[in-house]
Amino acid sequence: MPSKKSSLPEQSTLPWHAPGLVAGVDEAGRGPLAGPVVAAAVILDDLNPIEGLADSKKLSAARREKLFDEIRAKALCFCIAQASVEEIDRLNILQATMLAMQRAVNGLRLKPSLVQVDGNRIPRLDMQAEAIVKGDAKVQAISAASILAKVHRDRWCQEFDLQYPEYGFAAHKGYGTAAHLQALRGLGATPEHRRSFAPVTQVLQTSTALSGAVTEL
Repeated sequence: MPSKKSSLPEQSTLPWHAPGLVAGVDEAGRGPLAGPVVAAAVILDDLNPIEGLADSKKLSAARREKLFDEIRAKALCFCIAQASVEEIDRLNILQATMLAMQRAVNGLRLKPSLVQVDGNRIPRLDMQAEAIVKGDAKVQAISAASILAKVHRDRWCQEFDLQYPEYGFAAHKGYGTAAHLQALRGLGATPEHRRSFAPVTQVLQTSTALSGAVTEL
């Protein structure tokens, strides 16, 4: 009868994944000063491979758009979800990102037995999950998720640009570029700006202080 001491090391080093479907999950929009954070979950079809999947940030916009359509057509299933600006400001950006990821996984038509998430944190799920640092460059399903999330958020920015063209969302996608910060200082914040982010908070505080000074005069 083998001792417990001799069997434990062998057991602890055996990798184990439940058989079944694997979903890749990634997000887009954690860093920008405005707009929702978007997450996508994808279960790829091994019988319908997609060529050229890679980290969305390393692909051209035109290539992402093409792959976006191909992923939607060939994947076994996918779901794109988001957390709103209100949720980001209430929960903080990390927790809002986890919420968007959770919604994406829960929205899948098929339930995966394993969820692989880009990064070093995983949302609360009712199935096995693992975090993979730089997973969008290592795991095709995560690459596919990164592309869906990125294109979806970029399209949101383009639509929002039509409402507020003076802010330049179509160009900077909500990130804190010099042009975006200048527009914030000159025009104030839109309803979609994240009030909990320091550059937006500073602009609002400055505007409040200036309006108070004018009132006193």
